[in-house]
Amino acid sequence: MTREDKRRAILAGALTVFARDGYTRAGIDTIARAAGVSTRTIYNHFADKAELFQAVIQDSAARAADAQIAVIDRHLRKVTDLEADLVDFGRELVTPAGDGDAEHFALVRQINAEAGHIPPAAIEAWQETGPLRVRRALAAYLRRWSEQGLLHVEDPDRAAVHLLLLISVDDPSYRGAAPDDAQITRTVTSGVRAFLYGHLRR
Repeated sequence: MTREDKRRAILAGALTVFARDGYTRAGIDTIARAAGVSTRTIYNHFADKAELFQAVIQDSAARAADAQIAVIDRHLRKVTDLEADLVDFGRELVTPAGDGDAEHFALVRQINAEAGHIPPAAIEAWQETGPLRVRRALAAYLRRWSEQGLLHVEDPDRAAVHLLLLISVDDPSYRGAAPDDAQITRTVTSGVRAFLYGHLRR
């Protein structure tokens, strides 16, 4: 196993453990077992748990953001029906893609729950690598549509935040269960319509 292979194994094992146990409770011994390496190998790559966690969240956030930006570009690069295209975009964006997706968002939930105990540099790195990149990519389309006269958007970054919140399926009424396709479609459609009600150029 090369040094790079070992690093990838450590990041994968650490993602699993941090997503399950959170930052505070995760132990280097547990991460080493999940990665199939020794604790010494982990310390050969990372100075401490804080540095490892920052590397994990940056790596995971970068992959999640790449996938989300691909969804944005795929649906919004050429718009023919603004509402329908936004609904299609929203449905794909909020539908879990697989186990890797699930682990990443489990890790995000752990960060939100433990924010006060996580090094600020790790949280800043996560935001910049993941959510802020996605928001800026979406805002670029909203800015373009405003310039073309399709929308009235004074602050594209703020509008992107509003749209992402409106199509979110983090609804307590689901009682922890993953929403089905029909629920996702209803949530996204109502969110897109609320967004367009506020931003369509009259």
